[in-house]
Amino acid sequence: MTETLVKTTLDDSIYTITLARPEKRNAVSDRLLSALEEALVATPEDTRVIILAAEGKHFCSGLDLAEHQHREPFGVVQHSRGWHRIFDRLQNGGIPVVSAMQGAVIGGGLEMATATHVRVAESSTLYQLPEGRHGIFVGGGASVRVANIIGPGRMCEMMLTGRVMDADEGHRLGLSHYVVGEGESLDKARQLASRIAENAPMANWAMVSAISRIDNMSSDDGLFVESLTAALTQTSPEVAERIGDFFKSKGQGPRT
Repeated sequence: MTETLVKTTLDDSIYTITLARPEKRNAVSDRLLSALEEALVATPEDTRVIILAAEGKHFCSGLDLAEHQHREPFGVVQHSRGWHRIFDRLQNGGIPVVSAMQGAVIGGGLEMATATHVRVAESSTLYQLPEGRHGIFVGGGASVRVANIIGPGRMCEMMLTGRVMDADEGHRLGLSHYVVGEGESLDKARQLASRIAENAPMANWAMVSAISRIDNMSSDDGLFVESLTAALTQTSPEVAERIGDFFKSKGQGPRT
């Protein structure tokens, strides 16, 4: 019988991808990553938002050390680049991704989560980069994504000491955007996904495609790309209708 490591559902325009290895705390194996990539490649055409969730008490406890293999240096590079390819598809696939986190968000699990655009954490969520304790280095993008969020000095300290960061501290540092109670992360993710799905698709595409890339550019190049992106979005046919609707509702107060 084939093991189902990732489950998918489509509800209107919201595509939910669920890690389904709870007995292993959703630890990352090559087979799990392959299943995640297949689910992303198979994203339905009319999807406006993706939710990344996980079964059980833990989002993802990181690399499955039981499946750790000795590799030659070039093999390690190729393996790491495979992780990069899949997590880049999460971040740069042109569709907003909302993650619903609980319990362990450790090592590769944190690398996966920080590739998503909106992160919801339950109060049980714990963050850790324990690679230093195992004598290895991160290979799934943490040195870029985690360091960009919490700063390279803080990331270095986390790796050196192996300390565990709780949900509130992670929230203060930006590892999550929302903290909710136990069992509430998926509902909150769905609420946010529904709100995001109401945006113009091209605007959503621009936000998740341009902002992280502009961050990697010089100021002059970033401002130029901002102007080009604004030109693409502001001249789309949907914009005139949306601005007209805004003026019709003016004076009714902001949406919440």
